[in-house]
Amino acid sequence: MSAILQNILKGGAETPSPSSSGDADFADFPGAPEQPVAPVSGGVPVVNTPSQGATTAAGTAVPFTKWYRVWERTSPQDFIQEAFVLPFIILVLLSHFWGTRRNRRTARTWAKAHVPLLQSEFEVVGYNGIRKEIPTPPEADEIEIPEGIIKERSPQEFVLYATGRQNVAFVDVTIKLLKWYNPVYLFGDWMLSMVMDSWPAPTQKIDCFAYAFDGKEKDIVPVPAAEKETLERRSKANNSSYDGFVFAVVHKNKMRQLREDRYDVSLTFTKDNPKLPAWTTVMSESAEVTDMILTKDLISAIENAGDAFEYLVITDQPLEKPTTIDETTPRKRINLSLQVPSGSSVSVYDTTKTLFAQFLRLTDRLVSVAHFRAEVSRKIRNKRDEEIRRLKRADEEEKAEERKLAAEKIKKDEREKTLRNMSAEEQRKFLEKERDREAKRGAKKQSRRG
Repeated sequence: MSAILQNILKGGAETPSPSSSGDADFADFPGAPEQPVAPVSGGVPVVNTPSQGATTAAGTAVPFTKWYRVWERTSPQDFIQEAFVLPFIILVLLSHFWGTRRNRRTARTWAKAHVPLLQSEFEVVGYNGIRKEIPTPPEADEIEIPEGIIKERSPQEFVLYATGRQNVAFVDVTIKLLKWYNPVYLFGDWMLSMVMDSWPAPTQKIDCFAYAFDGKEKDIVPVPAAEKETLERRSKANNSSYDGFVFAVVHKNKMRQLREDRYDVSLTFTKDNPKLPAWTTVMSESAEVTDMILTKDLISAIENAGDAFEYLVITDQPLEKPTTIDETTPRKRINLSLQVPSGSSVSVYDTTKTLFAQFLRLTDRLVSVAHFRAEVSRKIRNKRDEEIRRLKRADEEEKAEERKLAAEKIKKDEREKTLRNMSAEEQRKFLEKERDREAKRGAKKQSRRG
């Protein structure tokens, strides 16, 4: 028996007969094959041929048949589907990598043009938490922006944060770019914007928000105990609060969309101003506010920005129409919206950098001059008070409805409890009386109407 097993394991060419082993239970084996069979590999027997293939431990050659030679058992016709699909996959991958690299390059170009200005105005720029001065080489394109200055929220959206400045709590900058990494989606947006007026055309824009302290530095910034008295004396001498209002300078192409999308701008009236370019208009709550905001430097910066300018909004009201009284609490901020100019060089932002600098320093001017006469303040406050009164009436009506429903529920529960404690005859009489009362009430209503 052991001799048979050894022969099988070795893949020997001879198979002993039962007579040689002396075991009558085994049937006669067939004669040895001309080509010995090697042990099974991967579920497929391999024919041993001395002239080709690898050599086993026993010294016999193991050839590789068509099962392993893919080029022998296949042809190009077997890969026709892959030949059609593979180019599309390669095209999608190439467009994705090209689009993401393009958007990252655009965002970093904006950062090269504006981060030095932000660092001159704010103590902390970016998300590292530690200020690092960026050396400014002779050529602006050679500026190196360190990691953490600008954050990639998605392949088409990049954000930047700055804080640590007098009168300004913090600044948020959001760069929204086109979906170059998905040409099909981008083409669909273009087509829908041409067919549907409600579908906005895809654009590249920069939204900047500056949030004012408005005299709440102590509530926002933690103050060490040792410096508390000094900072309190300094805050009394220089109060960062100013009167709330809504004011906007808007490109006329964006005027209708801005009024429809934002609640705060809907509180203003629109009027052209001769000091501004003809392609812009003013949305303001008061002429005195307009005269106070429009300085020569600001007007010159808007003119230089040209078509890249979309709007500049100073507001203390929410973007969406308030539904509760808490949402009417003033939150003073300044919003600047610009289009991304075409070009990959830092110099393309030379026309908008002046306006961006005016935007960063505008809070300082508001703190110094935005304190209006009593008549102007009363006129501005009346609109807000009217909205608060409307919300209070709606809130009172809602509470009255809730009280009415609660009283009806209590009355219904008491009626059901009374009916459960009555006999069948008593329930019948009780229900007849109810029907009579309802009929009398209906008759009285009819007579009153007549």
